Amino acid sequence: MKYNKLIDHTYLKAFGTKKDIEKLINEAKEYNFKSVCINPVHVAYAEKKLHDSDVLVCTVIGFPLGANTTETKVFETLNAVKNGADEIDMVINIGKLKEKDYDYIEDEINHVCKAAGDKLVKVIIEICYLEEEEIIKVSQIVGKTNAEFIKTSTGFGTGGATYEAVKIMKKNVNGKEVKAAGGVRSKEDLEKMVEAGATRIGASSGVKIMNDEEGSDY
Repeated sequence: MKYNKLIDHTYLKAFGTKKDIEKLINEAKEYNFKSVCINPVHVAYAEKKLHDSDVLVCTVIGFPLGANTTETKVFETLNAVKNGADEIDMVINIGKLKEKDYDYIEDEINHVCKAAGDKLVKVIIEICYLEEEEIIKVSQIVGKTNAEFIKTSTGFGTGGATYEAVKIMKKNVNGKEVKAAGGVRSKEDLEKMVEAGATRIGASSGVKIMNDEEGSDY
C-alpha cells in the first residue's frame, strides 16, 4: 500500500513561522502527501505555493478547544475557503456533547458544512475527553450530517488516536470515513490505524513514516 496519500502532513504549533510552513509544503510536494494541515493564518500562503500541485490545503476550525460559537466557526470556515482551503477540520463543542445537547452538535456541524460549500469537512471529536458511549453517540451524530469524515483528535488534548476508538467510530459513523490523528508517529502506528478502519492519517511525522523512522507527535 502507498501511504503517502493517506497522510495529512501537519504543522499546527502556535509558534509556527512562514519558514516552518514552507518546509512543510516542500516536504508535502516531495512525498506527494494528500494535504498539508495548517492553521488558518497560513492558508493563503499554502494555496499559492501548492496551486500547481495535487497536494490539498487543509485547515482547522474552532481549534483546538471547540468552544467557539457556531457563528464564529462559520465565519472561520467562510474565510478559510475564501483563502483557498480545500478541506476543513472542525472541532465540535465538547461541552455540549457532555451536556447531551445532541441537536446543538448536529446543527453546528451542518452549519460548518454549509459554509464549506463543496469543500470536504472532517469533524474532530477529541476522544481523550470522551467515554465510549459518548464516542458512539457523537459518531452516530456525525453519520447524520453532511460531513465526510470523523476525526479522533486535535493532537493538543491529553491523548491521541487509539485503535479501539477508531474501530468504534468506523462502526457507528454510518459509512463515513475516519481520520486518525495524534500520536501516529511510525509506519507501524499508521498500519494499525488503517487496520482499525482509518482512511486518513493526521501526522507531523509524515516524512519519518515514509522513511520507516520513528517521529514525534503533532
